[in-house]
This record gives sequence, C-alpha cells and structure tokens, in this order.
Amino acid sequence: MTLEQAAKQLAELGHPTRLGLYRELVKAGKSGLPVSDLQSRLAVPGSTLSHHINRLVQVGLVKQVREGRVLRCFAQYEQLNGLIGFLREECCSKECC
Repeated sequence: MTLEQAAKQLAELGHPTRLGLYRELVKAGKSGLPVSDLQSRLAVPGSTLSHHINRLVQVGLVKQVREGRVLRCFAQYEQLNGLIGFLREECCSKECC
C-alpha cells in the first residue's frame, strides 16, 4: 500500500458517519448489510447515506452488490488489513514499543 492510498482511506474514515457506517459493515461480517439496514441503523437520509457509501467504495473499503432489488454493502477486509498493516509496518523498528 502506498502512502497516498493509506491517506485517502484514512481521510474517508475520518468522517463520523462514514466511520460508523464502516464499523457496522465490519460487524456484519462477510454477509454484509443491505443499504436499507444501514439506513435504519445509522438514521441517515438515503441520499446522504448513498454519498457516504460511494466515498468508501471509491477508496476500496466497501463493495456494493445488487441482489435483485436489494443493494448490499460489504466491508473489504483485504483493504482493511492492508491499511492496518501499513500503519503497523514501522512498529518497533525504532524500539518505540
């Protein structure tokens, strides 16, 4: 992961609504959540939620899949693990821990 990619992902997660949304998706596990469930859990208007989801999709942290009439969102764990790994890369390299 590049510094620029990590910065973009962290910037998108730096918004309270997007961080809450992402946490709900991480808690949901591999089954993800329909957008309607996210809207209910977060009490966010649909257009606002769509905007926040799109921002997370753009940086690769969320994936959306249409299942008939349902739009389901999934946390992208590979991206999350990559971001965490990037942040931990230098840990203890200078005996800071």
